[in-house]
Amino acid sequence: GKPILEHILEKVSKVTDINEVFIVTNDRFYPCFVKWKKGYRFPGKIHIVNDGTTTNENRLGAIADLQYTINKMGIDDEIMVLAGDNLFDFELYDFVEFYRRKAADCISVHEINDVERLKRTGVVEVDRKWKVVSFEEKPENPKTNLAVPPFYIYKKETLPLISEYLKEGNNPDAPGNFIPWLIKKKDVYAFKFEGERYDIGTPESYETVIRLYENKNR
Repeated sequence: GKPILEHILEKVSKVTDINEVFIVTNDRFYPCFVKWKKGYRFPGKIHIVNDGTTTNENRLGAIADLQYTINKMGIDDEIMVLAGDNLFDFELYDFVEFYRRKAADCISVHEINDVERLKRTGVVEVDRKWKVVSFEEKPENPKTNLAVPPFYIYKKETLPLISEYLKEGNNPDAPGNFIPWLIKKKDVYAFKFEGERYDIGTPESYETVIRLYENKNR
């Protein structure tokens, strides 16, 4: 089968606004990604970024990795951030179109009507214009059924706020942790997509997704 990353990049390649892709990995898997890149054809430029970490203990965390990449690669532009362990049904160009209309930072949301699943993800409340009014990571009592997968679009002006967030000593890990902090500083909107997304962060969920995709491709 196709690597998960290629499923994601297929969606990315349909967004004409995106001309460069940065894939962040650790020191251990860096050679694997470099080898993979050699055999993969993509319309834009792909950079493999080694964050230099070697174990779970010394890893930087998702938000710190983002900051590391912005600094190391000299990124000074609007960015789309996608987690590499999530597969999704929707098209990213719809997300970009929504972002252009709102002209503000955007997150993505979808409805989940299973409370146990909601307790394992980020959950938001929005107003009538889909502006985010509250965000909770893994809530004990979810306030809505709007779950937030790790897909975000940030404006160029927001990039310095990522380092400000980290300098204040905030949680450098799960990318969702940045959102409740950000909504106190500026407007953030939620793009609601239809369809499923699959988090493959555990061996069980990975097995489930493989079965689903095998059936889809039959």
